[in-house]
Amino acid sequence: MHETFMQRCLELASLGLGNTAPNPMVGCVIVHNTKIIGEGYHRLCGEAHAEVNAINAVQNKELLPFSTLYVNLEPCAHYGRTPPCSKLILEMKIPRVVIGCQDSYSEVSGKGIAMLRAGGVDVTTGILESKSRDLNKRFFTFHEKKRPYIILKWAQTLDGFIDLCREGDSNSKPAWITNEVSKSLVHKWRTEEDAILIGRLTAAKDNPQLNVREWSGKPPLRIALDQNLQLSKALYLFDNRQPTLVFNAKKNAVENKIEYVQVDFGPNFLNEIMAQLYEREIQSIIVEGGEIVLTSLIQQNLWDEIRQFIGNKMFHAGVNAPGITLRKPEFQSAVNPDGWSKNMKMKSVDFLGDARLFVYKNR
Repeated sequence: MHETFMQRCLELASLGLGNTAPNPMVGCVIVHNTKIIGEGYHRLCGEAHAEVNAINAVQNKELLPFSTLYVNLEPCAHYGRTPPCSKLILEMKIPRVVIGCQDSYSEVSGKGIAMLRAGGVDVTTGILESKSRDLNKRFFTFHEKKRPYIILKWAQTLDGFIDLCREGDSNSKPAWITNEVSKSLVHKWRTEEDAILIGRLTAAKDNPQLNVREWSGKPPLRIALDQNLQLSKALYLFDNRQPTLVFNAKKNAVENKIEYVQVDFGPNFLNEIMAQLYEREIQSIIVEGGEIVLTSLIQQNLWDEIRQFIGNKMFHAGVNAPGITLRKPEFQSAVNPDGWSKNMKMKSVDFLGDARLFVYKNR
């Protein structure tokens, strides 16, 4: 029974994907005599938490002292943008609370559970704990590793290329590898993450907009790596339609919605960039850069998830896919492709017409 109601909490919590950061995604249900009498989720950072919305949804508040509250993450015990939920639970005299996982954020970690138990509440923890942590993988990575959750995304051909060999600048067209379905999916992903990052060559050759056109949702913060400030101001990156960071070695400046951030482009510059993003409360980033940026992140083990499309095309020559020995992929062996670490676990395989998607986690 606990797992059934906790699963409902997770379903509710996931509705906040892309809208709650830097807060976690949280869902809550209140159960009386095995029936849900109220439920809610955290919809938007700064607005009411899941527990508040669930309690407010209960029509007969006299049932609360005889009910059980389920929530996928430990209720907060501190005053932030909103009052502490643990205090509200005590005020409503809810006698039992079932929690998916403990919060690792220093302002909360263990304090909400301690407050509830000190107030006489029967607290159960660890119900669907791994699922609860996975749902808030961005939040936990941010607080535990002090950097954003890093997703690497690319599309490659059957023979292992991500692009043709192209000379010149944005006048050359990027090679199309997958299909419209995968394009829409990528735009959906953009709405779910705080930021999107590319390198200088990708910006110059592809001139991407890095916004959301094939899906409904907020666009991510755009980030470009341009060490010597070589990129043309005519690129979409500089259209001032959405906030954009340009990491470079030359200057710190703000020009309308474009912010130039100076960093040392030494051996550890990627770590420095991730530290800068942590200071800006960027919890997650999707990298759509080229082979150089993607390979550098893989080599430095600066990634948490890889989303690899394989399209039904052959280039025979071009820009190599990052970290993969050139060969025709065998989907059965795609769990551990040549050149990738053995601790990688494949999460899922989806079929998208003439393209396939493989998702890997860095365990």
